[in-house]
Amino acid sequence: MRVRERVLAIAAGAALLSTLAAYPAQAATVRVGTSEQLTAALASVTPGTVIELAADTTFTGNFKAAKSGTFSSRITLKGPRSAVIKASAGRTLELTGSYWNLTGFTLTGGQKGLMATGVKNTVVDGIKVAGVGHEGIHFQYTSTDNIVKNSEVTDTGREYAGYGEGIYFGSAKGNWPGGTPDRSDRNKALNNKIGPNVRAESIDIKEGTTGGELRGNVFDGTGQSGEHFADSWVDMKGNNYVVADNRGSKVFVHDATYGGFEVHVQLDGWGRGNTFSGNTADVQSSYAYGFYLVKAATGNKVCASNKVTGAGKGFANVAATAGC
Repeated sequence: MRVRERVLAIAAGAALLSTLAAYPAQAATVRVGTSEQLTAALASVTPGTVIELAADTTFTGNFKAAKSGTFSSRITLKGPRSAVIKASAGRTLELTGSYWNLTGFTLTGGQKGLMATGVKNTVVDGIKVAGVGHEGIHFQYTSTDNIVKNSEVTDTGREYAGYGEGIYFGSAKGNWPGGTPDRSDRNKALNNKIGPNVRAESIDIKEGTTGGELRGNVFDGTGQSGEHFADSWVDMKGNNYVVADNRGSKVFVHDATYGGFEVHVQLDGWGRGNTFSGNTADVQSSYAYGFYLVKAATGNKVCASNKVTGAGKGFANVAATAGC
């Protein structure tokens, strides 16, 4: 082969490789219809694998997803709402791998619905969690850059109402490993429906977490218990969150109720820099504000764009901020 022909052949080969790289191989799809098949599939997944749950099927047990995908090749667990993962105790689905998509199916039973620990860049989209002993969806222990969206959480806290949060980011300072803050940062809850019968807060954001977003969620406080100070839709203890365009109705009513959206300081330096804008709060309590911030919670903004009805104590216990 002459030199010019060799050069052209090399160039053509390089072009072919570039084209193939632009169109990655089709991801393997594993269809499962039994609990044993689901356990095996979760244990053997590789980046790019799609696990598809059979419709109208109940998968019974405690399931663990420990393998990780990659930025460009995620792992997917999906199924219709009629695909139900059910536990009798413990964690219904425990996720410790990163770069997952969890889509469509139902989690029920067990003490906790979805427990995610040390998880990065995972998307929970359109799942339902119902009938659990404690919290519905919990990302903790340096779980960062995750999204929970378009999902539904109801009927939590069956075992202990005060631990029945709908969505929970971070962990309380008493549960920090070695006393080091749980930096579960930049997590988002978007367009979820939380309640009724979520017996603690709809969303609980713990001290130690920073830079997340709660947007477009709908909170129904019917059935909230008031136990363990569970008397608001959002209990904010982190820093620099955007809380925007959410709609809440009905908080737990008692003479110590503070507000539908609350900011607390569990540790000095936390509960700061959060912005509440465009939210609608139908509080339905003569004892509460729409927004309540403890005195130590500095640097927060409760924007005048929020709308509050049914709050006997008024819009907020702080002055509204114009122009945000």
